[in-house]
Amino acid sequence: MTFSGYRRPDGRAGVRNKVLILPASACASDTARIVSQQIQGTVTFHNQQGCAQVAPDQQLTMDVLAGFAANPNIYGTVAVSLGCENCQMDLVSAAIRERTNKPFRQVIIQEAGGTSEAVKAACRYAGELAEEASLLRREEIPISELIIGTECGGSDPTSGLAANVVIGSLSDRITAAGGTAILSETTEFIGAEHILARRAATPQVRSRIFEIVHRYEKALRQVGEDVRNGNPSPGNKAGGITTLEEKSLGCIHKGGHTAINAVYDYAKQVSPHQGLVIMDTPGNDPSSVAAMAAGGAQIVVFSTGRGTPTGNPIVPVIKLTGNRITFEKMRENMDFDASPLIYGGSLSVLGDELLKLVSEVAGGRLTKSEALGYTEMAIARVCNYV
Repeated sequence: MTFSGYRRPDGRAGVRNKVLILPASACASDTARIVSQQIQGTVTFHNQQGCAQVAPDQQLTMDVLAGFAANPNIYGTVAVSLGCENCQMDLVSAAIRERTNKPFRQVIIQEAGGTSEAVKAACRYAGELAEEASLLRREEIPISELIIGTECGGSDPTSGLAANVVIGSLSDRITAAGGTAILSETTEFIGAEHILARRAATPQVRSRIFEIVHRYEKALRQVGEDVRNGNPSPGNKAGGITTLEEKSLGCIHKGGHTAINAVYDYAKQVSPHQGLVIMDTPGNDPSSVAAMAAGGAQIVVFSTGRGTPTGNPIVPVIKLTGNRITFEKMRENMDFDASPLIYGGSLSVLGDELLKLVSEVAGGRLTKSEALGYTEMAIARVCNYV
């Protein structure tokens, strides 16, 4: 099976062909926004981090910035910095160069002479890159080159009973074809980590699964908190989920049934053709999706029982629900109805249909979140989201 994508000079294949206007910090975010609003074919986001951060937090930010620029959905990047932030332009540039050889330009607001001059320079660079990007044509690429991120948010019991099960069927199909599927949301492994550990391909992977779960719980206890104070969320509880363990048992269905071959830290580069892997992310949807995009996922498949419109500026987010009522009420936000599984539908048929939708989105079909312009963004911190 193939998809129609864009081949990059670093060898990877994208499903979108955008120019990224990359803000190095909060202080550069509005300038990046002004540039992106003027140049068609560009994307950006509001970076709330990048300055006044301790070293571990800054590293998380740097990994996301570099990973976004390296994501194969991006043709090239125009980085914009203020000039005095922690994430200095030379650091951002070096981090990006370590991951990719795609086109890169940079503008420093303080050196350019202020906002207007910085915008003028960045628009010129962005326009040049957008024009170059428009010359590329899609080509047929093996589906084995896809890295699929999986996420669940606004969950209810139908997420674990249907939607996540269908995503798991998709994960099995992607990995069987030689591709990669990422299982995320470490806080939602709690209470089910022993089940995942039994599927580890090696003793090292097994140890890492326990390590990331226990590290998360320990980090919250150090500041006098318990992850269960914030997870499940009020919406989860209103939907019928009563404990974090219940939520976790539903969450891990997204990983299907194959062996877990690796565990990646937040936003680190994921190797292709690796089968099922885990990425250590919080359960918070925007920060988890951001990490998988930074890791190289070209598409994220996202289940929601209650209904959430979350998107991302870098990757298309396919939204599915196992709740028939939610699908009917939020049709403008939902891409796929997994509820037939609850009413006697075939998992095999639904898995095939979701794989077909993934292939169509990879080939250029817009997801509902893309069409509506949803680009939520967050970056994890050492004192993390739950």
